[in-house]
Amino acid sequence: MVQHTARTPTQHAKHTALATGGMAFAGVLMMVSGIIGVLNGVAGIATNDVYARVGNYVYGFSLTTWGWIHVVIGALIAITGWGVLQGRDWARAVGVGLAALYMVEYFMFLPYAPVWSVIAIAIGAFVIWSLVTAGRAERPPQSPGGTHDAL
Repeated sequence: MVQHTARTPTQHAKHTALATGGMAFAGVLMMVSGIIGVLNGVAGIATNDVYARVGNYVYGFSLTTWGWIHVVIGALIAITGWGVLQGRDWARAVGVGLAALYMVEYFMFLPYAPVWSVIAIAIGAFVIWSLVTAGRAERPPQSPGGTHDAL
């Protein structure tokens, strides 16, 4: 008698739905946080008193420089988020890289906006997790030997 180790169709469907929903949510989060990044960047470029000035911070760029960094990365993230929602393969790969860059950006920006930076880092981690795990759910389950078990 052969034992089946594959998931039941119901378990696989639930996992696929969760991964697909997580990827759609990641795409929306990317679009929203990208647009917020662009708006934060425009505010930083327009005035020099939007963010608190930090003393001798290692990553202490001028607020105009931070503004441009936010505009560029925010626009790229928003465009990639749209691509994720459209189901583009390139958007998933680029999204992982941009989300990692987004996390580094907000780590460096932490002293200027600490609460939002921590939230942005968490969003970036969720986006990476969603984009990476969604592909696994779409593949059919396999036995340890690499082929489907037969009856």
